Amino acid sequence: MVATSVAREDKKEVQHQISVLLFVGLAGGLFMLFFTKFFGSWALTAFTGPNNVHIVPAANTYVQIRGLAWPAVIVGWVAQSASLGMKDSWGPLKALAIASAINGVGDIVLCSFLGYGIAGAAWATMVSQVVAGYMMIDSLNKKGFNAFAISVPSLDDLRTIFTISAPVFITMMAKVAFYALIIYFATNMGTYTVAAHQVMIQTYWMWTVWGEPLSQTAQSFMPELLYGINRNLSKARMLLKSLIIIGAILGLILGIVGTAVPWLFPNIFTADQKVIDEMHKVLAPYFISLAVTPAALSLEGTLLAGHDLKFVSLMMSGCFTLGAIVLLLVSSGGFGLPGCWYALIGFQWARFFLCLQRLLSPTGMLYSEESNDYKPGMLKVA
Repeated sequence: MVATSVAREDKKEVQHQISVLLFVGLAGGLFMLFFTKFFGSWALTAFTGPNNVHIVPAANTYVQIRGLAWPAVIVGWVAQSASLGMKDSWGPLKALAIASAINGVGDIVLCSFLGYGIAGAAWATMVSQVVAGYMMIDSLNKKGFNAFAISVPSLDDLRTIFTISAPVFITMMAKVAFYALIIYFATNMGTYTVAAHQVMIQTYWMWTVWGEPLSQTAQSFMPELLYGINRNLSKARMLLKSLIIIGAILGLILGIVGTAVPWLFPNIFTADQKVIDEMHKVLAPYFISLAVTPAALSLEGTLLAGHDLKFVSLMMSGCFTLGAIVLLLVSSGGFGLPGCWYALIGFQWARFFLCLQRLLSPTGMLYSEESNDYKPGMLKVA
């Protein structure tokens, strides 16, 4: 929303969107705080299953402390996205760098020196998230906008937000739910398997984050080329080509480095040979699924920038549904942890090919010079 308004050079509309979306973010954060406080333990118990009920108390301690930061987290995300929509990545980068430093120092002091364990890790992360949220808001204020002027949205505002956010919400939840399903099935495969999976999936997420800037770049720069005063689809296609090439190179590098670490240096994570053996079983699918992720993220970012939200949500829902069926089959078929990771390959590569086909279509947003199908004004029709 912000990137499109900036492309139209409508500063008043940008301020209104920031004020309204920050209110929605604050309300969402307070809701999550309430849910975590009163239903966190129940959700953890339901997720871990009866075989792992002994880990719930420690997990709940962590969740309850982290939950205190929910309002700051979501408000910070809104402010960060607004800055990125204005093509400013330095403000969010500074905030995240300082927050990461606070989190790292806090972990060392609270966990290693003071012995607070998982509670110390939670407090360090919570404080860093609050600091990051404040810095994100301050970054918007320095751009000439009033990020403290929070406005209650009107019905029209809510309708517009829902029209855009609902498909994006479905898309994000489909990703999260699929990863959660993998963890769920791995949790029921025994202690060594779940330990190995936690190592691999955490490092996997760490590497996939490197592809997110490609998605953010598309969401920040594409609206100007698609809807701006100087609309230029040829430049939009060139930008997409560059993003895919960078994504492919980055994916290959991340795949090699990301796979090499648990393969050659598994003792960084654990000294237990049984856990290491389980980790090594999924190295091949780990590499294949990681290698395509940056390119897939760049394609999805382009579709989001072009407001092709109906397709993105339907595509992701379909990938999740088929992926969940595959996970159920490989789990019941006794394929173990490798089966779950091969299901992840299908999920990631299906996203890539479906998005690529959509964007390369002659009638798609990047080729239809006269088409109005993807203009923001048509969102309500979609």
